[in-house]
Amino acid sequence: MALLLDIVGWSLLALGSVMLLIGGIGLVRLPEVFSRMHAAGIIDTLGAGAILAGLMIEAGLTLVTVKLALIVIFILFTSPTATHALARAALHGGVRLPQDRPGAPEDELPGPGEQSSKT
Repeated sequence: MALLLDIVGWSLLALGSVMLLIGGIGLVRLPEVFSRMHAAGIIDTLGAGAILAGLMIEAGLTLVTVKLALIVIFILFTSPTATHALARAALHGGVRLPQDRPGAPEDELPGPGEQSSKT
């Protein structure tokens, strides 16, 4: 049973590390601020959660596990909130959405209060 817990724990640690690596690459490679926030907000939250879950399995049923669970809960609440605040600050700061830029393809969905042109 201990071997199975070690395998699951180390698998979660490896999965979380790969997710964080992908998120870091996304921060460097993605073209605009909103795409970069998506990489940071989602991938890093999942990566940190997987790493902390792996650490909880490795720690066993101790006070350390309770502290790690509290850290997971804290990250799950703060990371999306911080990403949302950054996105709103970028919009209010004048960063344009990709569909608002010249040469961007038209959106097929009607906006608020508009009728669909396809009948």
